[in-house]
Amino acid sequence: MKLIFVRHGKDDDRYRGGWSSLDLIPEGVEQAKQLAKHLKDNNHTYQIAQIVSSDLTRTLTTASIISSELSLPIHKEFQIRETNNGDLAGMLNDTALKQYPGLFFSSLEMDEAYPNGESPKDFYRRIKRWFLEFTSNYRDVKGNVLVVTHGGVINVIYHLVKGIEWNNKSRVFKAGNCSIHVLNMDTMEFEVENKTDFISSK
Repeated sequence: MKLIFVRHGKDDDRYRGGWSSLDLIPEGVEQAKQLAKHLKDNNHTYQIAQIVSSDLTRTLTTASIISSELSLPIHKEFQIRETNNGDLAGMLNDTALKQYPGLFFSSLEMDEAYPNGESPKDFYRRIKRWFLEFTSNYRDVKGNVLVVTHGGVINVIYHLVKGIEWNNKSRVFKAGNCSIHVLNMDTMEFEVENKTDFISSK
């Protein structure tokens, strides 16, 4: 079995993401449409049998566009949300810089939580717990599973698979908007990393 991780389309970078309920911008919708077409046109290779998606708006919009192309339902998964940034979720960057000067994910201590949010350590443990449980439960699934999620989540998954210690300052593994990352569960190796060559700017 293979897990095919994809990141959501582009959202509005004037706002803080995390658990924001903001949706994709038009460019992000177009990216998602190109991703969906690519997956459909090449489904003889991807062989997607199920779609699992973070339940945040930007991922669900991306997953819905894919779902329409592949005629597959979406299984929503709370545990693969991006970091819970609490009070900063969906806040304009300019406002966040004034109200919480110097506060970014990378500036937190590992056990320091966002105001009314979670710490980097909590985030890491949540994703690790989901990954171990999910891969254990889905090993006998026929076909492959598409997982629509977030850049921070995909970064953690790479660290887990490659056995590299993760921290909130580590951005070793990039995940572009609507990028594809194919993990072979038999070999526990990524066969495809950060594929975005099917996306054209218009």
